[in-house]
Amino acid sequence: MSTPPIILDGSVDDPHAELWFAEPPGFLSLPLDNLLAEPGTPGADALRTAAAPLLESAPTEMARQKFVALLASGQRMLGALREFGTVHCAVGLHRDDVRGPAGGGAQPLLSLLTVSWRDTSPAPRAATVARVAAELVGHEHIEYVDLPTGPLTLSESVLRPAADSGLPQLPLLQIHARLPHPDCRRLAVLTLSTTATARRQEYRTILRQVVETVRFEKPLGTLRH
Repeated sequence: MSTPPIILDGSVDDPHAELWFAEPPGFLSLPLDNLLAEPGTPGADALRTAAAPLLESAPTEMARQKFVALLASGQRMLGALREFGTVHCAVGLHRDDVRGPAGGGAQPLLSLLTVSWRDTSPAPRAATVARVAAELVGHEHIEYVDLPTGPLTLSESVLRPAADSGLPQLPLLQIHARLPHPDCRRLAVLTLSTTATARRQEYRTILRQVVETVRFEKPLGTLRH
C-alpha cells in the first residue's frame, strides 16, 4: 500500500505554532477559534455565515431549532475541551472492513483526535515520561517509546458513561500519547477516542503513526499542526 500524500495546511506557517504533526487520512479538523468565537467577533460572523445556508434549507422550524440545539451542544463540548488545554480537535470517519450483522454493509467508525497541553514539574524529558507512566491509574498497554523527536509514553483507558448521564451506554476507548516538550515544563497530550473498542489495535496504529510525525520545531514544509 502506498503512503498517502501529505497535504500542506496554511497553519504550518503559523508564527505562534508550538507543535506540528501530520493529520491522518479520514480526519477533518474542527475550527475551534471560529466555533468558540465571542459574539461580535469576525470568527462569530464567519460561523453565522457558514450556518446560514443550513438553517435556510431546514424543512421546518422544528428542524431549524434542532440544528441550533445540536450546534450549541457541540460548542459546549468543545468549550469544555479547551478549558482542559485542548488546542486542536479533529473528527475521524472511517468505514469498517467487517460487515454488519446479518450480512449488512460495513459500518461507519467515528473517532475524535485531540491535542492538548498539560503543565508538568520541570525535569529531564525521560524522567517526566517515566513519572507520568508510573502515575497512570486505570490504564492498560502502557508503553515507553523513544523517537527522534524525544521520549513519550502510550497508554489506553476505557471509560463508561454514568448511568444517569443520558449518554449512550457504550464504552469509550481512549488511546493517549504523552510527549514532553523540549522546555521540560509541559506535556503535549494526543488522544484518540472512539466507541469502536473492537478496533483498538487499528486506532493504536493510527495514533502511533501521528506521534511519529510530531515536531516541536517547524519542519521543512511537510507537516500539519
